[in-house]
Amino acid sequence: MTERMRRVNELMREVIGSAISTELEDPRIGFVTVTSVETSPDLRSARVYVSVLGSVAEREATLAGLRSSHGVLQAAIAREVRLKRTPTLSFHYDETPERGVRLSRLLDHE
Repeated sequence: MTERMRRVNELMREVIGSAISTELEDPRIGFVTVTSVETSPDLRSARVYVSVLGSVAEREATLAGLRSSHGVLQAAIAREVRLKRTPTLSFHYDETPERGVRLSRLLDHE
């Protein structure tokens, strides 16, 4: 990954995180942290990885809320980030924190 793509991904992560907390009013969206963004090299799409506090049902509701709010988030990106085109966003649950907790528990039991 080039340095430019790393900067674009980090900037997108910050803008999306900020927009989720300030611009979205969907009651389905719970406590969300944008953990990372992977933008395609042609900037046409971006995978947004989020971690969600709560149950599986709350996680699914939050992801559904984010998917239905993608237009607002894309508008925030268009406003804040100077790119030729605004990437289409797709939201994915980031299992990394969960996996870390599980590994930590396994290591504690040994």
